Amino acid sequence: MPLSTTLKKKVIKEFQTVAGDTGSPEVQIALLTTRIDRLTEHLKLHIHDVHSRRGLLSMIAKRRRLINFLTKVDKKRSSAIEEKIGFEKEPQGKVKKATSAESSGEPKAEKVTKVKKVKKATKTK
Repeated sequence: MPLSTTLKKKVIKEFQTVAGDTGSPEVQIALLTTRIDRLTEHLKLHIHDVHSRRGLLSMIAKRRRLINFLTKVDKKRSSAIEEKIGFEKEPQGKVKKATSAESSGEPKAEKVTKVKKVKKATKTK
């Protein structure tokens, strides 16, 4: 999903280091973050959109590479942009859904399953 020109200009103006700056790592990271946020919202509605999910993963990887590059060049700039965009280094992971037993405070009953052992017949010649 491309960003509208007005939104793109607004992000560039907010994150540029000097006037007319459109290609610095800070601007690129901010633009990628905006696109990632929009695509994440899209994928919450369209769960089975695998092609967009693949694009999202490539954008996340590109943003990570840019942040790593900026960290090697200047740690102050890197930490400043991470703080400004709200970037977390450790992923939060999946959130567990509460079941009705967990929400009522009752202990969760364990599911018992029986396993049948099957013997294979051996053929003799």
